[in-house]
Amino acid sequence: MTHAVAKVQGKTIAETDKSEVVEGNIYFPPSSVDKSMISNSSTTSTCPWKGTASYYNLKVDGTEIKDAAWYYPDPKEKATNIKDYVAFYKTKVDISTS
Repeated sequence: MTHAVAKVQGKTIAETDKSEVVEGNIYFPPSSVDKSMISNSSTTSTCPWKGTASYYNLKVDGTEIKDAAWYYPDPKEKATNIKDYVAFYKTKVDISTS
């Protein structure tokens, strides 16, 4: 399994050996995400086969990054493997794998 790390400004937000990859995005298990660095956003979006996504803002060293991550709290049947898993926008968060 691939080791994945998500960082902003050199600070680790999430790290895991148990990620899921869907449509080229790495989804981190909820337990691997540093909850002190995220806050709920009111933003949502809809995917035809995954369902409705909810978003998180990130806060790192006093800087807030809006809607930098998303997750599916109640995914459709084909996406149950990523329920509550968190994915990050590659343009807002540095994601590496090894």
